[in-house]
Amino acid sequence: MDSFELQEEISALQDLATYEIPHELDTEEAEYALEAAVEAVANSSSAIRDGEIFDVYRSLLKHSSDVSGRIMSKMLDSISSGLHAEMDATLRDIDGGDQPTYVAHRMPLEMYAFLLHWFVVASEKVKAPEEGEAPPAKGRKKTTKTTNKKAADTTWSWKDQAAPTLKLICTVLSKLPTQRIWTTNMERDVFIKALTKPAIHITELESWMKTQEIRIPVFKAICLSVKNHGQAPAIQDHLIFNLPYSDHLAEPAADLLTLLYSEYDFSQLGDELLRQIAGVSFGSQDAKGPRNFARFLIRYGESCPRLVLKQFSLLVSQLDSEAYPIRQAIVEIIGSLITELANGSEEGEAKQAQRDINNFFNLLLDRVLDISGYVRTRVLQVLAKLCDIEKFKFPKQRLAVTSAAIEALDDKIASVRKAAIALLTQLLLTHPYFRTHDGCLQRDLYAAEYKEVSEELGKIEDAVGNAVKRAEGENVDDEEEEEGDEGKDEDSSRKKKKKKSKKTGDDDDEEGDDSIMDVDDDEAGGDTEEDEGDQMSVDEEGTTPKKKKEKKPSKLERRKSQLNLEALNEEQAILAKYDEATITKMQLRKKYLSDALSFIDQIEGAMDTMCKLLGSTSKAEVLEVMDFFRMAHDLKFESANAGIKKMLHLIWTKDNSSTSEDGKELKGIRQRLLECYRGLYFEVLDDPTMTPKDQISRIAKNLIERTYDATLAELTSLEEMMRIMMDEQAIHKDIINKLWQVYSVEKQLPKPQRRGAIMILGMLALSDVGVIADKVDIMLKVGLGPLGKADPTLARYTCVALQRLNGSFKKVKGSLDDKTRRISMDSPIFKKLQNAILHPSRTKEWFGMAEQVINTVYALAEHPDVFCNEVIKKLTVRAFTAKQKAAAAEDKDVEKEKESTPTTNEDNAGDVTMDSADVTMQDATQATTQATQDDPDKEKDVGEAFEMSQLLFVVGHVAIKHVVFLELVEREWKRQKDEKQAAEKVANGNTRASKEGEELDQVAGNAEDEIGERIQAIRETELLYGPESLLAMYGPAIVHICGSPHKFKNRTLRAAAILSFSKFLCVSSQFCDQHHRLLFKILETSKDPNVRSNIVIALGDVAVSFSNIIDENSSELYKGLSDKNFVVKKNTLMVLTHLILNGMIKVKGQLGEMAKCLEDPEPRISDLAKLFFKELSTKDNAIYNNLPDVISHLSTGDHAVEEEVFQSTLRYIFTFIEKEKQAESIVEKLCQRFRLTEDPRQWRDIAFCLSLLPFKSERSVKKLIEGLQFYRDKLHEPVVFERFTEILAKARSNKSKDKPDSELNEFEKILEEHKAQGQEDQALEKRVEGKKAAAKKRAAKRSARTKKAAPAPVEDDMYSE
Repeated sequence: MDSFELQEEISALQDLATYEIPHELDTEEAEYALEAAVEAVANSSSAIRDGEIFDVYRSLLKHSSDVSGRIMSKMLDSISSGLHAEMDATLRDIDGGDQPTYVAHRMPLEMYAFLLHWFVVASEKVKAPEEGEAPPAKGRKKTTKTTNKKAADTTWSWKDQAAPTLKLICTVLSKLPTQRIWTTNMERDVFIKALTKPAIHITELESWMKTQEIRIPVFKAICLSVKNHGQAPAIQDHLIFNLPYSDHLAEPAADLLTLLYSEYDFSQLGDELLRQIAGVSFGSQDAKGPRNFARFLIRYGESCPRLVLKQFSLLVSQLDSEAYPIRQAIVEIIGSLITELANGSEEGEAKQAQRDINNFFNLLLDRVLDISGYVRTRVLQVLAKLCDIEKFKFPKQRLAVTSAAIEALDDKIASVRKAAIALLTQLLLTHPYFRTHDGCLQRDLYAAEYKEVSEELGKIEDAVGNAVKRAEGENVDDEEEEEGDEGKDEDSSRKKKKKKSKKTGDDDDEEGDDSIMDVDDDEAGGDTEEDEGDQMSVDEEGTTPKKKKEKKPSKLERRKSQLNLEALNEEQAILAKYDEATITKMQLRKKYLSDALSFIDQIEGAMDTMCKLLGSTSKAEVLEVMDFFRMAHDLKFESANAGIKKMLHLIWTKDNSSTSEDGKELKGIRQRLLECYRGLYFEVLDDPTMTPKDQISRIAKNLIERTYDATLAELTSLEEMMRIMMDEQAIHKDIINKLWQVYSVEKQLPKPQRRGAIMILGMLALSDVGVIADKVDIMLKVGLGPLGKADPTLARYTCVALQRLNGSFKKVKGSLDDKTRRISMDSPIFKKLQNAILHPSRTKEWFGMAEQVINTVYALAEHPDVFCNEVIKKLTVRAFTAKQKAAAAEDKDVEKEKESTPTTNEDNAGDVTMDSADVTMQDATQATTQATQDDPDKEKDVGEAFEMSQLLFVVGHVAIKHVVFLELVEREWKRQKDEKQAAEKVANGNTRASKEGEELDQVAGNAEDEIGERIQAIRETELLYGPESLLAMYGPAIVHICGSPHKFKNRTLRAAAILSFSKFLCVSSQFCDQHHRLLFKILETSKDPNVRSNIVIALGDVAVSFSNIIDENSSELYKGLSDKNFVVKKNTLMVLTHLILNGMIKVKGQLGEMAKCLEDPEPRISDLAKLFFKELSTKDNAIYNNLPDVISHLSTGDHAVEEEVFQSTLRYIFTFIEKEKQAESIVEKLCQRFRLTEDPRQWRDIAFCLSLLPFKSERSVKKLIEGLQFYRDKLHEPVVFERFTEILAKARSNKSKDKPDSELNEFEKILEEHKAQGQEDQALEKRVEGKKAAAKKRAAKRSARTKKAAPAPVEDDMYSE
């Protein structure tokens, strides 16, 4: 060939169909001719210039879809070897120095480059499909015709040939001096682009770039083309063009630039790329592009932070980009830059690095308020990473970062809150205050030391006057020079105190501490006082600043007036004692402690929010909070115990496997909770000084302490945890033995300790009855012996533990099996129980103990009625015995009690003393008082009243427990009947007889129904009305006491009577029907909130038993929602929630009262109300059916709420209207409401409700337009018209694009017309009313003139004005 234009040939390849080959051959001819061509090229690489040989290669490449892999491999080998030989020949000629000779090699080099370029494109057509490989590149065509030859040859792959080919290209690029062969840059660029085409093409293939053997030579080839052959602009264009569309290219592109800089010392390409990216405007709607560019920037920032720092002034503008991934990337880059500056700054660059770090932190803290939750999350994550830097602790920024993290805890997005919690945990883990107090952050210790240092400094200042101040000023200036310019963070008040000094302090010893603690008073003052309002002031405890303010004027005056030689001598003496270095060290110490106290106060202030976040619905967030509390507990924060306690309730969480945002599998919440508690309390410490006995004692003590000050809910959760841990065999037998030892020890112990031991043992017995089965005698001796009589609460929990003896088998619904064990009545257990309940006691703890005694009897006894009959009779005798005898008997009992009870003194409170850690019972006895009992003159029947209270309490509890016992009897009868029938069937074996029996049962009724009816009859007629019933005797007395508040005024008696009365109502529908109105009356009139609260709970129980009776009077129950007492309101809301959601009472228009609770100022009430409506929305159309009543209830009448409350309430409720048909119906109903009212407030409310609907369908809009006649005369009201404007905007945004706006435009025009007309009508009405008023005024004046002679009456004055 005489000539070859490489650029023209490459361009012609774009359309293969029109590409002309002078000596074109078909596939078979070309394959046959290839042998000769390969041999010719092997003999002489310049043979490629022969047109016929060259066209053989071109013919095969043009028809590559029909060429076998073997031929393609052979051709690639020939091209590669020919290119390599031609390069060697060229280099030899260049060494010879003959220019015409080596320039002649240009054409064959270009031809080989062209063939290689074409081969890359053509090879995709014969590439065999591989498992897991990415889709082929552009240009690949699916072929339906394949030869048998090709089908058999499926192992060939261009991917296998890529690595050696790329290495050849690298060799050519590194050795060939292209500038000597190609005189113009354009021609040289064409050759280099053709040669590097394989490398560029491979970068577009994701699966190929994952292979290390291919990726490395690809990078090397590109780097060589950039470094040696000026291809930087071409590579830059390639990356900028492909990055937005190639997800896989972001990280490799950053790695390429890193390699180019690190090994080839070429940073210009990276700089230009960053400058170009900085100028790109990313839209918020872009999906792929910003995300890929962001990944590239993050990777490049991590790899080459110094290069990115040079261009950061341009990149920082992308913090305002609309695309949040780009803002995330800039945030990540800032984190990488801070890390680099903190770890890698040289001594000469320290000041500039410090300034840069300060500026970067300011940027990060600004981004905490970013509008995107993703960016806010990333900022907090970056800040958490920065906490891990060991070389520098950023003392100035830590307090600001802590404050930002605490504010982020209130973010609406769970991922942001999770990141904020993780950041706070990291701040705790890496805090810089580890040099004192073993690294713990106990506030009392730091406050005491701070006070001590402050007082010492104060004494020095008082003595030496301004000498210390000058030293302090020198220190401040010195530290300012060291730390750099932080004017943005300085407090203006502290700037006034800044002083200049020519002296420089020699504090080399203190510079080492500068990286750990903040020594700059001026700078840090801005951080701690300006940024953090909730931090402790440095002047709180009489510290130096206050004293400086007080002393300064007097000292100045003294120095002006005269020179005090004696004072000067004293100053010199003290200065000799405290040199400048010592004073400076004390100031640093004070600043260090001040920062520590500020940090502790910040964390303590976040504890309440953290406790609330334990109830989050985000699993990952809850797990982070648990880790935070564990870390805070390890660092001895005072408030951490509250969070650790609240974590207990998470034991009820169902564990489901899930993954976090970063793809990691999350542990279950319950599993993490158990791990946390084990680590804190139940695992053996790695302490060689502790013996095994000490370890057991420690764990037992921790178990007991978990019961201190615990509420009923916390004890219930702790019980479940103990059960699970016992199931998992996590509680060693030695620990159980230690608990028994604590419980039964004879020496005096604090009451809570012995109680806690039996409480834990009872909890463990839920899983394994053997824990207590062999220790019954100990329980009877201790808990029901003298100690139990002196401490009813100990006896109470001993009874709870005894109840575990019947086993903790859960009843299976529908099953008749009863696996519980019963104990005969002659057991000593019941004798001890009887002695305990009959033992004279005047404390409210007796009621809780008596309740558990009865529960124990009904749980264990074969005939609990026998026991209860005897107890009730004895209590009755005691209550109605003459006063003198009772008092004498009581005195004897008291003497006996004193004799049998160990005595203690007040200083060493033991088992006899009352303790605040006592767990009070959750019933009516909470409100009882001993005031009237201590003074018999105040109330004559005080003795009998308390004993009567005890009697009535026992009677009521026996009644309700006997109802439960009857259900067990019914189940036992049914079980026996089933066993009998099964035995008869086995014995008879008569199928016909069994069929006849079944038919007889269907006709005459099932025997099980007869058993149920019999038990029901006992409950209805015998328990409270039977002639032989003991309980029947007390019903009238209880009713009489409850109905005579003026006669029976004792609070304890009334509380016990009302509680028993409530329980009696649950026994018999006849009794309930007769007396339930009395309970409602007491609810209405009682002034005691505890009584009202218990009545509400009782009404819920009555509704479960006799729903029809309560359903008729449910309106009375709703009144509790308006009660001023929080507990009454909460209990009412909980009871109504339970009854409504379980269908026990019907909603009859009172749902508006429940809706009012949504905006209750007490968060617990509003949260319960939201939970109620959320659950109610799952019921079929429940909210939709009651919505009109709710709107009316909240908008009109006596129950109406303020307009703002109405809007916020309905805004929440309307979120549950999701069905389009419901929305259409509501539109129609609301439009019709306009005609029924003339109150503008109701117009605004109705219009607001309409604006809450989605208007997604055309039918909704049509219903609105059809209702125009009802509201057109209300459109003059500005708020109403504004709401309809909002509806129009919503309808326009929701309509389909292919529908015209003509209907909506016409509707808008009609609304405008009616608005204008309404305004005119309103103006006319005002004019008419004005004229009427003027006429009335003129008439009044005329009448006044006619009566001018007569004295004007007083009444006329107001009319004449």
